[in-house]
Amino acid sequence: MLALNDSASLGAMTRYTRREFGQVTLAAVPAALLLREAFPEARVPAEINSKIKNVQIGAITYSFNSIAQNPDDIIKAYVSIGLGEMELMSNHCEALAGAPARGGGRGTQTPEQVAAAKAFTDWRTSATEATFAPVLKKITDAGISLQLLCYNMSDSMTDDLIEYGFMMAKALKVKTMTTSTTVSMAKRVVPFAEKYKINVAFHGHDNLSDPNQFAKPESFVAAMAMSKYFMVNLDIGHFTSAGFDAVAFIKEHHARITNLHVKDKHNPANGGQNVAWGQGDTPIKEVLNLMSKEKYPFPANIEYEYRDPDGAVAGVGKCFKFIKDALA
Repeated sequence: MLALNDSASLGAMTRYTRREFGQVTLAAVPAALLLREAFPEARVPAEINSKIKNVQIGAITYSFNSIAQNPDDIIKAYVSIGLGEMELMSNHCEALAGAPARGGGRGTQTPEQVAAAKAFTDWRTSATEATFAPVLKKITDAGISLQLLCYNMSDSMTDDLIEYGFMMAKALKVKTMTTSTTVSMAKRVVPFAEKYKINVAFHGHDNLSDPNQFAKPESFVAAMAMSKYFMVNLDIGHFTSAGFDAVAFIKEHHARITNLHVKDKHNPANGGQNVAWGQGDTPIKEVLNLMSKEKYPFPANIEYEYRDPDGAVAGVGKCFKFIKDALA
């Protein structure tokens, strides 16, 4: 139902007949967005519902790197596919907030590259919570729920840049920051997580040769022991390609999991590479049905990494259809 603030909104509708207006289906996102534009003073419920059988389905914006030259196209992709939950990469957040191109690069830098890198650093230094407020509004106005900021932290990152990431997360009003980082870096992050009271969820890969990497189950367990704010962003594809059982880990640690990354990969015996969904060894269907049965509250986010011949938007759409079929 369209909830109106005052009679002016009703007056704005006079160009529609009662029958015509009644034919507008607010459950359809594009129609709701059109109504929002037509009646800006009205409270139009335009949220995209992508929860299927108790499982909240979303995607990380990394999935749309190939169209990120215009970050607004990423938001449009969520709407066109019908994904109502977003995990926002920090570089995409900065682009949406108007950051200049990062510049820089490896090797000898041209004067233009040096100038571009300085402009980006200056922009970051001057950024405040107000810088990122329009990003949150743009995403929520599209009917998308922003629950997670992905801010990766290298061992060489300064404390100022760690704090910058938490400031960004606070501005976006997310409860959790996901990150690809190391066990040693996690120790440095403890005071920031406790200061901001924001969860930090560690994303794993499949590098088993380096004990400082998040790959083995015990590395996640060690991090969770460091702080009550430390959680797990379990990538079930990488977990499979590292040779571990994602279903068993989720059952044991579901209370400390903030979200999943869903992709299909082969296990080590089969090469561990990314493949089109349904062709690998990742127990995607088993994980989704476990989430549905147990009503786990964390989202299953598509992380599109194989290369679909029809492009990223179509590829993510195919992944979403795979999930729908798995939960049918």
